[in-house]
Amino acid sequence: MRHAIAEPRSTERWPDDSQRPLTEDGIKLFRRAARGLRSFGIEVDAVLSSRYARAWETAELLHDEAAWPEPTACEALEPGSPPADALAAAGGNGASVVALVGHEPQLSMLASLALSSQPDAMSLELKKGGVVCLRLRSDSAPGSALLRWSAAPKMLRKLGR
Repeated sequence: MRHAIAEPRSTERWPDDSQRPLTEDGIKLFRRAARGLRSFGIEVDAVLSSRYARAWETAELLHDEAAWPEPTACEALEPGSPPADALAAAGGNGASVVALVGHEPQLSMLASLALSSQPDAMSLELKKGGVVCLRLRSDSAPGSALLRWSAAPKMLRKLGR
């Protein structure tokens, strides 16, 4: 899952971009999207999240609105981290169903790696607050995933009314 709508980049307001939060509108819209996810009846065992404020806030909203577990910090989901590290983190925590909350382009690269064994083989559009659902083999080997479904945030919000 890509984080919800965040404040625009500003070195004056947030000299450390990792502290840039979600906007009020982003929070409001994502609450509805998370309720839409809840309507799918997906049972999640673990939520791994980037420690960046905007991703962490998104993961907390998933906990509050979709009744998913509280997030666990995962450095491998932070900007600049290799997608292979995030794939290993997803498969290496012992949970059956793991939600990952992070950033672009890392998440699209992660999905491409999981599906095709190459981080740049596939082009995906993952909008802020959007989600891609993959089924990974137990060993989380690159190229072994199956794309189950994908949902844009607008679709999720319509379900979460």
